[in-house]
Amino acid sequence: MSHGPRSGLAAVSSALLAMSRHLEVRDVLKTIVASARELLDAQYAALGVPDDHGGFAQFVVDGVSEEQWKAIGPLPRQHGILAAMLHEARSERLADVRKDPRFEGWPKAHPDLVDFLGLPIRDGDEVIGALFLANKNCEKPEGGCGFTAEDEELLGILAQHAAIALTNARLYERSRELTIAEERSRLAHELHDAVSQKLFSLRLTAQAAARLVDRDPSRAKGELHQVAVLAAEAADELRAAVVELRPAALDEDGLVATLRTQVQVLDRAHTARVTFACHGVKALPASQEEAVLRVTQEALHNALRHSGADHVDVTLDRRDGGAVLRVTDDGCGFDPQAVRRAGRHLGLVSMRDRASGAGGTLTVESVAGKGTTIEMEVPGG
Repeated sequence: MSHGPRSGLAAVSSALLAMSRHLEVRDVLKTIVASARELLDAQYAALGVPDDHGGFAQFVVDGVSEEQWKAIGPLPRQHGILAAMLHEARSERLADVRKDPRFEGWPKAHPDLVDFLGLPIRDGDEVIGALFLANKNCEKPEGGCGFTAEDEELLGILAQHAAIALTNARLYERSRELTIAEERSRLAHELHDAVSQKLFSLRLTAQAAARLVDRDPSRAKGELHQVAVLAAEAADELRAAVVELRPAALDEDGLVATLRTQVQVLDRAHTARVTFACHGVKALPASQEEAVLRVTQEALHNALRHSGADHVDVTLDRRDGGAVLRVTDDGCGFDPQAVRRAGRHLGLVSMRDRASGAGGTLTVESVAGKGTTIEMEVPGG
């Protein structure tokens, strides 16, 4: 996106159209921030969505590199000038944010902010977010703010439409969650009915065979043959159910978008910084996509629940027509000598089985106190 100034109806229209193209909440937030920064020609922009615990459930920035963002650290709390737009529900236009009495300082790695414009994003009477801009690219009046009253009015228009876009995105995500939950509930009932009947018949037949072993071996042999048939049918039912339970998001959005969305959700839900990067991978065979997704989920669960990591990085790279997944954390790691004991606890056996079932390989590198890397390679189609 260009960093030069834009103005007028065309620029506003472009920003609003960009917001309307996305349905995922995170994508909408990023588009709002990028549009606001370009529209008002600012060096930095950010958008915070509050949680119910005095912090931000989501905080999206534009103008800050990934390296800078990592160095800054955890998401900010709702304090100082950041809280003003959320709790006082009014705009703020300041010549130097550092001189404001509510200013409480920035983390050491945070960019230096001077002139500042911020305002709430409202859905009716509810404040659902706050939009911030800093360091307008212009000549500043002596002791004055680079942002003008016209800028404030323009950002207010953008914020009104941002509220609509954000609300629509939330409704879309909620609707999809409900659809997935309903589908899984339906499949669970079908699975219960079909497999339970097979297993009940299997148990009765096995009991009959046990009673016949001594007095009628020939009939017992026939019953045991029926046990094998019923067991095979039950296995087929389970396999069919597993195929139907393939994550809906994979079919709708593909592997890369699904991974990105799940990483974004985990990044919001945990104190650890969780990131995702993809290079050159577009699509893989269905069985491999599901295996990669499941391994990623298991590896992320381990890193976020057990490792105490501050950073977890997920990367998906193209290699020789296939793909390589890496999930790396800076957590406590574990002793490779104890890998047999740790393997089952951390789901490594399951991950290796999934990788092997998809025609791939899985390797684990871990050093006590220095983190863990899970790498999975699949050959592609």
